[in-house]
Formats: sequence, structure tokens, C-alpha cells
Amino acid sequence: MPAAIENRQPAAAHQWRWQYVFPAAKLTRDKNTGDFYRNHLGESVVQKAVSEAVEKAKVIKKACCQTLRHSFAVRLFEKNHDLYTVGNLLGHKNLRTTLVYTNAVARGERKVLSPLDA
Repeated sequence: MPAAIENRQPAAAHQWRWQYVFPAAKLTRDKNTGDFYRNHLGESVVQKAVSEAVEKAKVIKKACCQTLRHSFAVRLFEKNHDLYTVGNLLGHKNLRTTLVYTNAVARGERKVLSPLDA
């Protein structure tokens, strides 16, 4: 928990929004205070887990973490969610980034399948 937030909001450490969804297995020691804390999983650990899951599920097409984000965004557009909602859920600061996913929805009419649809 950043000290500035902890000082302003003493209960913040117990709120869900400040928790890691994928916490690291090991604790890390703060060099300045000597306190222990838990960091989040590194990107490579999550990517490896997704790769192993794809292999275990016998998905024959190439799939990665970005494939999940892409599929999530496309499904939201297919269910008629608006551009602002999808962009907000994906953490996009610029709506042009979100617009890229609308092209995939239009191509879907030409029977382009996701790796999970194969």
C-alpha cells in the first residue's frame, strides 16, 4: 500500500480494489523499512500459465493473454455494449484504441472465428 494512500485512507488496505487478483507466492522485503509485503505476479508467470492452459485444453490455434482481451472486447461489442464501457473495462485511455476491436466485430460477419470457436 503506498504510504500516501495509507495515510489518507487507513482502511484502504482492506478494500477489494487495493488487492491483487494474482498475488505473488513469495513475500518481498522493503529495503527502507524492512517490512514484508506481497507483490503481484510477474507478467511472464501469467503468460506461461495461459500458454499451459491453452496447450492443456488442446486449442489448436495460437492463443495468448492478448487473445483473451480481444475475445472479451469482441463479445462485449456483440452484446451491444457501448464503446465507452468496453474501453473503460479494458483500461484504455484513448477511445481510438478501443475502436480497433470494432473492426473485428465487423469481420465476424465474414465468419472469422476466435481460437475457442474452432
